[in-house]
Amino acid sequence: MEIWINPGCSKCRAALSILDAEDAGYTVRRYLEAPPSAAEIRDVLDRLGLEPWDITRTGETVAARLGLDGWPRETEHRDRWIQVLADHPVLIQRPIITTDDGRAVVARTEEAVRSALM
Repeated sequence: MEIWINPGCSKCRAALSILDAEDAGYTVRRYLEAPPSAAEIRDVLDRLGLEPWDITRTGETVAARLGLDGWPRETEHRDRWIQVLADHPVLIQRPIITTDDGRAVVARTEEAVRSALM
């Protein structure tokens, strides 16, 4: 499994602690240093069963600067949202865990992290 993290994020550190306590095998991706491509974001969204606006951190300064609160949240605008996440990875909700069996989870709670281990 792989976990996308920002080391400065307390939710990310908590998720790593749970994975370590469970002796889970995982790879860390510091997604601000190694941003995912639009194709990778599209794949993760498909695995999550979510839309890009569902995983966008709209409280970030760059979100306000881009006016994301006013962007349409309809399927025909999906690619625009995905591209903004690829261009500004700080906007991606974290942590995200992808599993070897094709699942993915936004791992902001202990329950979500544990669901990736099942």
